[in-house]
Amino acid sequence: MSSETIDKTEISRRSFLSLAALWSAVLPAIALLGGIFRMVKPDVHYEESIRFRIGTAENFPVGTMKKLDDKKVFIFSTDNGLHAISSICTHLGCIVNITEWGFQCPCHGSRYNQNGKVIAGPAPRSLSWHEISQDIDGSLVVDASREVPAGTVLKLKA
Repeated sequence: MSSETIDKTEISRRSFLSLAALWSAVLPAIALLGGIFRMVKPDVHYEESIRFRIGTAENFPVGTMKKLDDKKVFIFSTDNGLHAISSICTHLGCIVNITEWGFQCPCHGSRYNQNGKVIAGPAPRSLSWHEISQDIDGSLVVDASREVPAGTVLKLKA
C-alpha cells in the first residue's frame, strides 16, 4: 500500500475545460429560453389617445374660447368657424396661459400672439394648430397628432 494519498479536491485541466464548455452552452440556452418566454407577453404601453371628442358645436357658441386642461388644448369659436391651438409651450413643454394679447408661458416667459405665433422669449416655434373635424353624428373631434397650418378653421354647416 502506498503512503501517497491523492487529493480529490484538485481538478484536472481536462475536467475544468469540459465543465467550462458545458456551461458555455448551458447559459446561452437558458438566456434563449428566457427570451422566448418573454416574447409571449406583449410589451404594450397604453397611452391616452391623441384623437379625442370635444362635444358638439352647441358647446362652443360663436365668440367663445374654452381651455381643455386635460387635453392641453384651447378651442376657439369665431364667425369663421372653430380652431384648436395647443396649450403646450414649444420651448420646454410648460402649459401656457391665455392673456388679452395672446398666450404666455409662465415658466420662461415665451409670448405668443392670438394665432400662437412667437412674439418674444425662448420658444423656438409657434404653438401648434390641431385639426378639428366633425363626425357623422355631429360631434367634434380634435386630432392632436395632425398639425394644420395656422389659420385653418372648421366651418360648421348650419
